[in-house]
Amino acid sequence: MDRHTRDPSVGPPASGSPTGWHPAEGQWEHATLRRAVVHGVALYNDGGYHDSHDCFEDEWYNYGSGTTESAFLHGMVQVAAGAYKHYDFENDAGMCSLFETALQYLRDIPHDYYGVDVLDVRTVVTNAIDDPAELDGWRIGLDGGYPKGGEAAYAFAAGLD
Repeated sequence: MDRHTRDPSVGPPASGSPTGWHPAEGQWEHATLRRAVVHGVALYNDGGYHDSHDCFEDEWYNYGSGTTESAFLHGMVQVAAGAYKHYDFENDAGMCSLFETALQYLRDIPHDYYGVDVLDVRTVVTNAIDDPAELDGWRIGLDGGYPKGGEAAYAFAAGLD
């Protein structure tokens, strides 16, 4: 484990044992990644696409190129940025370009990475390239639920460098 990605305040998954969680040790392999995921997913689900992007992007800088962590976070950055292009700028060509890149990064990521339903993310993003309406009402799954951003998630995003 990398010491710079530890955070003892990050709790266990709400359910299951996703990739990244080590139940025997009672901790995440990279707790700061989990913290970024929790906030990034909640903000995405609340329509805070730019803030969601920032959560994933800030954490992405902790990992070297070629790592699973880097690929996952880079893919999620692209997903949030694509939704931002679609909803805030009505730029579906930009969304498609970002989603195509996201799919490349998310291709080999485990289906339950840090609690994210990555299979569903890949499926919806793939379908949205052909029909952007696939994004309407879609939420990213985390630990079997669909959290929405609250005050803590927005405060977290606001505190990023």
